[in-house]
Amino acid sequence: MRVNVMKKIPLPSFLLLAPLLLLSGCNLVVMSPSGDIAMQQRNLIIFATVLMLIIIVPVILMVLFFAWRYRASNTSATYLPDWHHSTKIELVVWSAPIAIIIVLASATWIYTHKLDPYRPIDRIDAQTPLPAGVKPLEVDVVAMDWKWLFIYPELGVATVNELAAPLNVPIDFKITSQSVMNSFFIPALAGQIYAMPGMQTELHAVINKPGVFEGFSANYSGAGFSHMRFKFHGLSADDFKNWVAKVKNDGIALNRDTYLKLAKPSESDPVRYFAYTDKALFNDILNLCVEPGKMCMSQMMHIDSMGGAGKDSEGNVKKLQYDNRGVDLSVSPPNGNDSLSQADTKPSKMVASNKADDTTQHTHMNHSMPGMNMPDSDNGAAKTVQTN
Repeated sequence: MRVNVMKKIPLPSFLLLAPLLLLSGCNLVVMSPSGDIAMQQRNLIIFATVLMLIIIVPVILMVLFFAWRYRASNTSATYLPDWHHSTKIELVVWSAPIAIIIVLASATWIYTHKLDPYRPIDRIDAQTPLPAGVKPLEVDVVAMDWKWLFIYPELGVATVNELAAPLNVPIDFKITSQSVMNSFFIPALAGQIYAMPGMQTELHAVINKPGVFEGFSANYSGAGFSHMRFKFHGLSADDFKNWVAKVKNDGIALNRDTYLKLAKPSESDPVRYFAYTDKALFNDILNLCVEPGKMCMSQMMHIDSMGGAGKDSEGNVKKLQYDNRGVDLSVSPPNGNDSLSQADTKPSKMVASNKADDTTQHTHMNHSMPGMNMPDSDNGAAKTVQTN
């Protein structure tokens, strides 16, 4: 038998329930995390919210009470038009907020350092300290247009748009970007960390519960941003070993040619597996010198620290053009300046939808160029130092 809900619930009551419909599509994963770092962040949010409600709730209730108690129609309420001061009220009004600010500031100071993403974790969960001698799982993260590349340097594998980690094992993420700024975010695991070209950020975390969790970029980065998502798998030790074996078995070699093809902008990319072979690849991605003939940022900064190379830097113009995606360098600018017409145009073959990203080009060429004529290499694998 069908029941007409609209007839059973009075209209005013139904209107009160209507706002709940707005929450029906919400995923409250931030408030129900599966990793210890995210759990501590959730607890801090709850603590700060409850602490502030100690003031907010009484104030709201007193506003309602005073509005009712001293309404115009209530002639029995005390009327004191000349009242102007009460020491007791002043003490309550000022002491309670000051106490809350002191407690909140203390908690913020403690957790700012305790939950620093660069700080290695010291526990598996609230009841389990980190055992001595546990080796973290290292994962190199590269934000691309518009996909995620995950490299496991110690396991010899890499993936696109799929990430996995064993339960209760510390994870050390090293994060960078191929082109523009993104934000690496797995709400169930930890907070968001920016991924920026030419820079390395870090995140230390641990996953405590098995499952498949959503990961994405939380920073707008162009036309394909909304599809820049991936799945993070929390697996048991045996399942993780099987996953690594599957990636090795199904994957192809990830070399520089493969990476340069992968680096071209694309949307809604499927999961891909790679047998990772080039140990220097992530370091050169970080230094913006994967492409043959490009000078690594670490080399340029070393030359700059030595005082520059003067006129010898003239030949390094093309080597320092890291990002000219979407720009046809063979066409002279409107002012007739064709100084860039002979520049290396390989990166400009990428899709034109990235023209807005040109604002993120590195500004090294606006400085007095510290140059060094580095010999071109067929594989572009100039040895560099980490620019942490």
